[in-house]
Amino acid sequence: MTIKVGDTIPECTLREYIDEETEGCSIGPNEFKMSDLVKGKRIALFALPGAYTPTCSARHLPGYVEKATELKQKVDEIWCISVNDAFVMGAWGRENNALGAVRMMADGGAEFTKAVGMDLDLTARGMGVRSKRYSMLIEDGIVKILNSEAPGAMDVSDAATMLAQV
Repeated sequence: MTIKVGDTIPECTLREYIDEETEGCSIGPNEFKMSDLVKGKRIALFALPGAYTPTCSARHLPGYVEKATELKQKVDEIWCISVNDAFVMGAWGRENNALGAVRMMADGGAEFTKAVGMDLDLTARGMGVRSKRYSMLIEDGIVKILNSEAPGAMDVSDAATMLAQV
């Protein structure tokens, strides 16, 4: 079943690579419960098939990094979620100047991706289970906007569309 507007975000664990130790967060991969992450926050989330893949690296992530200042006037946080591990997401974020602008959230086992019904089996192409490309606005754990892409497209989950919607 695919998540829809009005649904509550399912409970799961996401991981984020932290470069600098802060209160409650050690350097390296840190685990976060979804319910703690979304409580009382307005989050622009975008998900993509994989770090370092062509469209994701050339357009999707860079668009959100570029629009981060404008978006953060309307949301508390911006998240990029991919079915990659926290080390890969951290490195990809550093290489794309995303740190401090976009939280690079790892869903390595596709727990969140499967729970929201956005998993995509790319095993035949040697990529395993990945995420479909989409974006959503979450307010206090409730999906308020959902933009799901057609296979191979990036027309509605981009930063400009999200900015116009919020």
